Amino acid sequence: MNRPVAPEHIARNTISAHHAPDIDRSVAEALQARLKHDTSCEVRFEMFDRGRYATDASHYQILPLGVVIPKTEQDLAAIIEIARELRIPITGRGGGTSQNGQTINRGLIVDYSKYLNQVIEVDSASQTCEVQPGLVLDHLNAQLKPTGLWYPVDASTSSRANVLGGMTGNNSCGSRSIRYGTMRDNVLGVEAILADGSTLRPGQLTGIGTTVDSKTTFC
Repeated sequence: MNRPVAPEHIARNTISAHHAPDIDRSVAEALQARLKHDTSCEVRFEMFDRGRYATDASHYQILPLGVVIPKTEQDLAAIIEIARELRIPITGRGGGTSQNGQTINRGLIVDYSKYLNQVIEVDSASQTCEVQPGLVLDHLNAQLKPTGLWYPVDASTSSRANVLGGMTGNNSCGSRSIRYGTMRDNVLGVEAILADGSTLRPGQLTGIGTTVDSKTTFC
């Protein structure tokens, strides 16, 4: 959803040749009020919090309109609905280890890492697990250890920052990818909420034009 902001939301006196236009603060106030009223999220629109989320591991710096931290999957659906109605771009964020600026934007930042970080299910027989997007890679492997399994995509910041959602979006790999593959080789399916509020569940390709039906997120 990193698309241009609706023209009617651009402050008239902020356009210059060197800087992207700011979003009208009245829209920010409306967004903040809706998020506080319609969700159970932590809503952070103070300058201090916006500054904390203005950077990642890249050299880019963009001050966001605000930050929202969902506590439930229902919160995610509500965030997307509100952002769509107010025509505000949203950007997901996990550990913030992107080196190309994928986690920053001048719209609304959605931080999955604080609450949506659980292992939902482990099936050792099929060697699969279902996880939430904010789960840190090493935390997953710690929970898999008693089963004798491990998740082999070994990104370098796995101990603190790499979350499974961001790794999936970036198709992360690691030093053992030649042997074990990248994320696309180790994810069977993803459950995603699209901009129109519908849910997409793409599954594993089995041939040209066909997929395995996938109702949950497996990694």
